Amino acid sequence: MKNEQSKGVLLFIAGLLFAVLWSSASTATKIGLQSAQPFIICIARFFLAGGIMLLITHVVLGKRLPRGKEWKQLAIYGLLNISIYLGVYIVAMQEVAPGLGSLAVATNPVFISLMSTLLFGQRLRAITVISLLLCSAGVVLAAWPSMHSSTSTPFGIGLLMSSMLAYSVGVLYFSRQRWSDLHILTINGWQTLLGGIFLLPAAAITYQPAKNVWDMHFAGAVLWLAIPVSILAVQLWLYLLRDNAVKASFWLFLCPVSGYIIANVLMNDPIGLFTIAGMALVIAGLYLVQRKKQA
Repeated sequence: MKNEQSKGVLLFIAGLLFAVLWSSASTATKIGLQSAQPFIICIARFFLAGGIMLLITHVVLGKRLPRGKEWKQLAIYGLLNISIYLGVYIVAMQEVAPGLGSLAVATNPVFISLMSTLLFGQRLRAITVISLLLCSAGVVLAAWPSMHSSTSTPFGIGLLMSSMLAYSVGVLYFSRQRWSDLHILTINGWQTLLGGIFLLPAAAITYQPAKNVWDMHFAGAVLWLAIPVSILAVQLWLYLLRDNAVKASFWLFLCPVSGYIIANVLMNDPIGLFTIAGMALVIAGLYLVQRKKQA
């Protein structure tokens, strides 16, 4: 009984910490963009996070290197999940409010459900369409005040939602591959590093020295995005998934709330009636998707 209670407390702490860390990424990104170009932040983050994870998995834990077709799988996964998803996401964050970024990230389960239907010929259920409409309406409603104050643009919101679609394709690709006995930290480390490598040409083409200041905003954002978000939050998420995937997904409900609170405290991102109404619609859409999974 005590062991079950201890495990329950541990899972609760892990879920709460995951939601806070995961939702903090948009604010950290916004802070970093005050000092550096988006792809410069990306590459610094991915090389640092990937290097740390590969050092731990191969040197400390002694896990094997990928081999054969696993390199191709890692390259494709890194392209989808890192280069395209986070590359487009950070460009979008130049033109959207930080709280809105965390709200959009929380809609991923709905897009994953929709993409699974479109890509694998599954029957499109009414509940999926309703969930997508609720989440989309919620994002637009929450963004409405920031669009009027010019802190968010329709183009930025479009890019943001496009990045969510890319993430959904990446998740589905990952779930349908056979990874044999390849350690999860090895997979995460290599896909992160490869994703950063694929972004090098874009960073070189767009690089403008005058737009990059190597100050504490840049260093703090990169360190936070690399270690607490890319490494710790992902490992917490995997820990929660291994215990109970359905229960784990409910922690995504907290991400919009914690994301807006963090953005409000650190960047004075306003929280008004439109924001609260938008969050309520997104959470309702997420709830419908998770409820369908439980059925």
